[in-house]
Amino acid sequence: MPLVDAAMRCLNATGFMHNRLRMVTAMFLTKDLLIDWRLGERYFMQQLIDGDFASNNGGWQWSASTGTDSAPYFRIMNPFSQANTHDSKALFIKTWLPELKDIPNGILHNEDKMRKELAKGGKFADVDYPAPMVEHKSARKLAIAEFKKEV
Repeated sequence: MPLVDAAMRCLNATGFMHNRLRMVTAMFLTKDLLIDWRLGERYFMQQLIDGDFASNNGGWQWSASTGTDSAPYFRIMNPFSQANTHDSKALFIKTWLPELKDIPNGILHNEDKMRKELAKGGKFADVDYPAPMVEHKSARKLAIAEFKKEV
């Protein structure tokens, strides 16, 4: 997921990540990958130069739809539409992922097109960047189903 990858490279290089990116990344980890939010929260606290326990912990719980003031479980940010809305020219993505510099924004911001163009036989098959590791639409459905299960 280019936006998530760019955000993580930025965090690891600078110790900072914009709040929008923190939310997108946290939701990707917890809802697309179904990974325990505490792992992301712990990692971010180790990396952030502006790390504040209450803010970081609360932000991760909000994004994971746990805790006292959480986002509705069905609110799941799509990394591709978020990139299109907040990085429409892909300047942030291409700064942190220079291997994607030649891929048009219309492909970077569209999961299906990206999968197709990075696949064998695709126009950008020679680019050293993996196809998205999960399909967001399917991962979203699975996350919602998991939240609906009775304990």
